[in-house]
Amino acid sequence: MRVLIASAPHADTFGYSMPPPGLLRLGGALEAAGHETLLEDLAFRQAEGSLGSGDHIFQKAAEFLAAQGPIDMLGLSVMGATLPAALLIAQHFRALEPTTPIVLGGPGASAIDVALLERFKAIDVVVRGEGEQTLPNMLRRMAEGRDLVGVAGITRRDLDGQVIVEADQPLIGDLNEVPPPAWHLVAPLLSYKEISGEDEGLVPIDSGRGCSYDCSFCSIGRYWKRHSRCLPPEQLVDEVLQATSLAGARQAYLCHDLFGADRKHALAFCEEMKKRGNGTPWECRARVDHLDLQLLQAMAQAGCYRVLLGIESADHQVRRANNKNTSEDLDPLGVLDDCATAKITPILSFILGLPGEDSAALALSLDMASDAALRAGVNLSFHLVNPQPGCELGVKFQGRTQRVEGIPPDMALGAGDSPAEQILIEAHPDVFSTWHQLPHSEEHLKELAKIARKLPLLLQRHARTFALLRPHLGLDSLALFRAWRAAGRSFAGFVRSQADPLLDDVLAWEEAQIRQAQEPLHSAPGACHPDSRPIPVGEILRVNHDLPNLGPNCLRPEADPTHMLVQRSPGALACTRTLKITEDIARVLETLTGIQTTSELESNHPGLQQTIQQLAEAGLVTTNQS
Repeated sequence: MRVLIASAPHADTFGYSMPPPGLLRLGGALEAAGHETLLEDLAFRQAEGSLGSGDHIFQKAAEFLAAQGPIDMLGLSVMGATLPAALLIAQHFRALEPTTPIVLGGPGASAIDVALLERFKAIDVVVRGEGEQTLPNMLRRMAEGRDLVGVAGITRRDLDGQVIVEADQPLIGDLNEVPPPAWHLVAPLLSYKEISGEDEGLVPIDSGRGCSYDCSFCSIGRYWKRHSRCLPPEQLVDEVLQATSLAGARQAYLCHDLFGADRKHALAFCEEMKKRGNGTPWECRARVDHLDLQLLQAMAQAGCYRVLLGIESADHQVRRANNKNTSEDLDPLGVLDDCATAKITPILSFILGLPGEDSAALALSLDMASDAALRAGVNLSFHLVNPQPGCELGVKFQGRTQRVEGIPPDMALGAGDSPAEQILIEAHPDVFSTWHQLPHSEEHLKELAKIARKLPLLLQRHARTFALLRPHLGLDSLALFRAWRAAGRSFAGFVRSQADPLLDDVLAWEEAQIRQAQEPLHSAPGACHPDSRPIPVGEILRVNHDLPNLGPNCLRPEADPTHMLVQRSPGALACTRTLKITEDIARVLETLTGIQTTSELESNHPGLQQTIQQLAEAGLVTTNQS
């Protein structure tokens, strides 16, 4: 049969910078079953401008799909965020092709299958769970001219229009049975990168499926029946190397949420990557309690450079109330220190506003974020809860969640903004709860949204200044954030208003680091020729405290006039480095402007050329050739 599968459009740049890994795998399975398969990534088509904008996107998308020629089935894959767009496209496609079956699948459809078929007549079938076995079984029935009665894993209508939920399709027991991703079905990866402007070269890998946990805010565990499976290590390495060999690819993104949950598998994958990976970089997602220094070092040796860690809350009671299932003595900061030792960049993720979180628990999380930001290279990510259909919070708070003007849903960035989508979202709040917030007061939700938007960047730019302000003012991080916002000043202005010399020094240091992080890296200049023009590498600071000895606990150092050179650094975990320099070296560096040549400087300051050469060899000076 001739089958067209497509992912619904959205404008989230992270999503359209790479093809959808699930559909790539499904396309491979359909081809392996003997079907002529077409695959359209409508997010890519939207980004390249093929679909227009506003409500016209959905008509254009339907016309685009219909133009692929006669097909025996259209399959639309959806997340919660892309469900409204998919339904609108299905309605337009039905008007163009009234006899072509339209099937909906993906995580955004399974939990609300009955409601979708009852309310949206353009949809004929919902495939629940994995499609690699269900869809070929269904297509075989269709090719034979038989009905779909008894096809496991689908929800359908009978001849009288009644919705029938067939038995579940058992999960694929061993992922070595799934075919490789069908990269040939989508546009070249390089085209994705050119359209998005994304320069990391991330390429997605369907590395595993499922989750054995049941966190209240997440539907993944229930979608996969609390079962987790990994692609066999050798097969996973094969797919990583295949994907990263594509033009435009530089590093792999392992999409499975639980790297390290199966420790034996993780170590075997790392060992195989060390043997065959040739240093291919990759990143993954993991739980804090699945990682330790030994595993992190194995990951780093195998090419891992970044890992996303979901801590959600620093308060154990909040984690327990939301089924995070972590021990009370969980030490995320210790794992961050292990990441630094292994030279892996961690992204620490928090969810704000979970049930059970009061001001004290929120303050604990923000204090932990502040402490985490003092570790080299840590990135922070804050989110509010969007109770999607299928997760515990979606069920518990159904009918009581709310949309709040001015708070974009974290789980639906780049989607749901058109007038047509908004009408659907308003008309079916139970189906589209991805756009909703938990039933807190609007004032509280807006404060949480402001914290999520402003605090991570502030902590990543001014971690030491913020941490010093806490004891200086006797405030926890939540109270400090509120005090800063109430002052109505920039953060730098708020700090300077404290009239504290140490705070002023630390602020100046961090602002120099921000500036230097934006500077290009300088290559070593080699020999300083008479006609070269030497310039200092970095920014010279004169401060009144020994700031480089400011430890991770931000103890106040003794007053000690210090000269420092802040430089851009090529290191894996930090963009800058700070060197203590003598007053004599500071004076020499200040004479170098890149205007005078080495011979001109030597004529005015005999013996300076040799000093400049020594500073160049130490990485403190570079040269511009005339």
